[in-house]
Amino acid sequence: MASGKAPDDATERHPYGRDPDAIERPVFAATIRPHCSLSRLGFRVVMAACGGVALVTGFAFLQMGMWPVTGFFGLDIAALWLALTLNARRGRSFEEVVISQIEVLVARVSHRGERAEWRFNPLWTRLHKVEDDEYGLLSLSFVSRGQRVLVARDASPAERQTVAEGLTRALAEVKKGC
Repeated sequence: MASGKAPDDATERHPYGRDPDAIERPVFAATIRPHCSLSRLGFRVVMAACGGVALVTGFAFLQMGMWPVTGFFGLDIAALWLALTLNARRGRSFEEVVISQIEVLVARVSHRGERAEWRFNPLWTRLHKVEDDEYGLLSLSFVSRGQRVLVARDASPAERQTVAEGLTRALAEVKKGC
């Protein structure tokens, strides 16, 4: 090496000074998942505790001769199980956001595995934020040529703010041409 530069330097690999693969390399990449507050063990504990309480109180009402109340306790437990199960399934959905020099990709995968993708030119894309003084960042979306796509819609306002800062930096870097 005559120049003394490291062999992995971009100017060493390409005669024009830029690495042609850098165009496709992501400047920003994130996978955003909804907050899941209950683990499998937590689900079992909640269901066992509520079922135990319903069983004991239902038995007490049964002994007092109020047998229909026991059935309603069973319906309450079934409704709770259904609600927690649906919530856990919805927790499997996620969003992928990738910004490279040539495109902004937003992919949303539902809890059923259905995938929807939106692709934008980063030079024509801007970030639209709706903020509230009391609650923080309420919504975050990419806007490009009349099309709007919500990003981090399942995240909390604080998490959405963190994502917004990263997206803002990445879009600025791409538009600057670095």
